[in-house]
Amino acid sequence: MNAVRDQLRKRGCEVTLYSEEQFGSMDDIGLSELKKMDCILSMCRSPKCVDRLKQLEKEGVYVENSGSGIENCRRERMSRILVGHAIPYPVNFTVDTDKSMLSRLQELNIGKCWIKQADFHSMHKEDVTFVRHAEEAQEVLHEYFLRGIRRAVINEHVVGDLIRFYGVRGMSFFHCFLPMDARNYGTDVPDNTDESKTGLNHTKLKNLCERAAEALEIEVYGGDCMLLPSGEFMIIDVNDWPSFAPCRKEASSAIARHVLRKIKQLKGGR
Repeated sequence: MNAVRDQLRKRGCEVTLYSEEQFGSMDDIGLSELKKMDCILSMCRSPKCVDRLKQLEKEGVYVENSGSGIENCRRERMSRILVGHAIPYPVNFTVDTDKSMLSRLQELNIGKCWIKQADFHSMHKEDVTFVRHAEEAQEVLHEYFLRGIRRAVINEHVVGDLIRFYGVRGMSFFHCFLPMDARNYGTDVPDNTDESKTGLNHTKLKNLCERAAEALEIEVYGGDCMLLPSGEFMIIDVNDWPSFAPCRKEASSAIARHVLRKIKQLKGGR
């Protein structure tokens, strides 16, 4: 966000930054000032702030990413939307954490799987857990319940090469790479990344990620996908406004150009 601010200021824009706490506690006077802005860029996550963004949108303010888009990236809703739009996505289901899911795993013939917090964005690495068999999955589900997590999305483990991607919808910018290993995706996850695979079909992957972002109603996006042994891609996670850590300079410039283009369109090309 700071990098995007700098890019916009270089292009002559006046930019004011607010923390999520400041935005969430803003009074009517502060909100009325926000309504005068050409655009609100948001990395908010809290339900209160997201609701405020949605209300500002209803009143005609251009918000990126939109409040509804942020909500769509919560895993339960994301899973439903991607499957509904025929985006390749793992076999999955959602379950209350105080219930048994053994019969459901058996019905879907799921062994190794991922357990993910369903209702909100993940805040800790423990919110996404890799398990090897049904009994372990049930134990982890119970741990989620004890932690106060009420619903979880269960995704079948997909074998392939892990790819991380970053993009800005409708822009030429798109960055993807194969991480060094898979250790950031759970405890003792089998390393299924082949660093020698450099012949990725960049255009095909970008088109798939753009479709996913469009379905989720987000403009600034990132996430993870798998390159399957068949050569096809499968989305496994999408985030609204990720860190862009490996490509921050290029991404911030693309976001700034995208925002200015959108503002110009909303003003009738002036």
